[in-house]
Amino acid sequence: MKLELCSFSSYKIHAGHGRRLVRVDGKTFYFLGSKVESLFLQRKNPRKIAWTVLYRRKHRKGLSEETTKRRTRRTQKFQRAIEGVSEEKLRELRQQKPEVRAAARQQAARAAKEKKQTQKKVATKKPKANAQAVASFKAVKNVPKKLNRSTGR
Repeated sequence: MKLELCSFSSYKIHAGHGRRLVRVDGKTFYFLGSKVESLFLQRKNPRKIAWTVLYRRKHRKGLSEETTKRRTRRTQKFQRAIEGVSEEKLRELRQQKPEVRAAARQQAARAAKEKKQTQKKVATKKPKANAQAVASFKAVKNVPKKLNRSTGR
């Protein structure tokens, strides 16, 4: 006993059931019944008709795999070393108490201030530019203004 497949709905057609359509070009179509044949002749798309096999495949209906949900990957935390600082040093810094860290921060600020003050002292000791050269760049005060052509003043 040979089972045919419906050309439209893809259901099995048992012997003694269904309809056969042979077009002028010689192509043969097997249909489950008149309803399926009518839909085929109306040029309906089987992927848009909910009860056909093609629709169910397209919309992933009735799959046994669907019952087993995919496992989501959990984000894994891991510590990366910062450039110039090793992981051990980072762990050591994290385990320090807040008071110790605050004291170290204040000490670093004091050191930076002292360094800045020493740089200022060095900058003030440099000789100033030549006074004559600076005077030559200053504008002369008693220069007559240009006359306004329209008023003559």
